[in-house]
Amino acid sequence: MMKIGIIRCQQTEDICPGDTDFLMARTGEGVFKETGPVEIIGFLSCGGCPGKKVLQRVKLLVRKGSDCIVLASCISKGTPIGFPCPHFQQIRDMLGQKIPQGIKILDWTH
Repeated sequence: MMKIGIIRCQQTEDICPGDTDFLMARTGEGVFKETGPVEIIGFLSCGGCPGKKVLQRVKLLVRKGSDCIVLASCISKGTPIGFPCPHFQQIRDMLGQKIPQGIKILDWTH
């Protein structure tokens, strides 16, 4: 079973407990249709705008055993607040360059 770490938007912490992210991961739905059910190693926020803490948090998730990093839908799609992260592409590009090869990156959860 693949082990994942999820990075979420800090702005949504007060209005979303991540229940849909956990459901999708457990049942292998949403983005996890391509992987099947996964084990969540950690569920951390980006650290707040503009996401400068993402890399250190992703490195922690990788050290803890994550095979894959998932940028939650609140970052890429703006779910549930309807406002995608304006720094999403910059964060995504940086992770693609800075995390170890072989660690998969997924751009959404549900």
